[in-house]
Amino acid sequence: MTIGIVGLGLIGGSFAKAIKENTDHKVLVFDKNNSVNLQAKLEGACDGTLNSENIGDCDIVLISLYPKVTIDYIKENADLFKENALVIDAAGIKRNVCETAAPLAREKGFSFLGGHPMAGTQFSGFRYSRGSLFKNAPMLLIPQPDESIKVLEKAKNFFTEIGFASVVFTTAEEHDRRIAYTSQLAHIVSNAYVKSPAASEHKGFSAGSYKDLTRVARLNEEMWTELFLENRDNLIYEIEYLIKSLTEYKVTLEENNGEALKALLKDGRERKERVERGRE
Repeated sequence: MTIGIVGLGLIGGSFAKAIKENTDHKVLVFDKNNSVNLQAKLEGACDGTLNSENIGDCDIVLISLYPKVTIDYIKENADLFKENALVIDAAGIKRNVCETAAPLAREKGFSFLGGHPMAGTQFSGFRYSRGSLFKNAPMLLIPQPDESIKVLEKAKNFFTEIGFASVVFTTAEEHDRRIAYTSQLAHIVSNAYVKSPAASEHKGFSAGSYKDLTRVARLNEEMWTELFLENRDNLIYEIEYLIKSLTEYKVTLEENNGEALKALLKDGRERKERVERGRE
């Protein structure tokens, strides 16, 4: 197949490298930063540049851009996609993108799936991309209710071929609700936690817990601001629930109530154990 990749950041760059390392597919890439396009060519991560003249040759187009730019790109190129081409985005939220792209796909004759690879690092940009990023990771896909089995099988086979351990199909609403907890809240907590004055004094007094909790404090504020705002209903719910839980711990400390504090800690430990057992 011919695969087009739009956006060569961490995810788009890793898509390109994973495809070249694991398949014989032709890869065409485009990034607004031409030096990144050149770097991808030098590293052997692509076979050429994606443009308006050859985008119609692509069997699959992977769009790794911010949500609003993703929507703009699909609108601008809807008439150029190959008939029956499979267009998949990789934005971190899905409702807004899917609401716009799905009707366009039906109208113009291509297929669209919302997508979100469950892989990444605290770093961004092509320089941190790698072909092994998706190894053993799940790929989330959001199909339309009337999507054909043939299209779903094509997508599943492609993503497992480039290293994903599984492909999970879900809805845009369910995706955004769950991602608010598993990803977005974690980034906000990490970013807020490191603002304590004690953070500048931690050297020599910290072990794994500090490192684990602050890893994603180093984030791309432009991207995450957009993601947070577009999923603010779900994210506000998770923040309010966390504040409620933290307040319970605070009250037990203020009251010097050891039994209540121990009960809270025990409950947290047991919940973690139940979650881990459920994954086995």
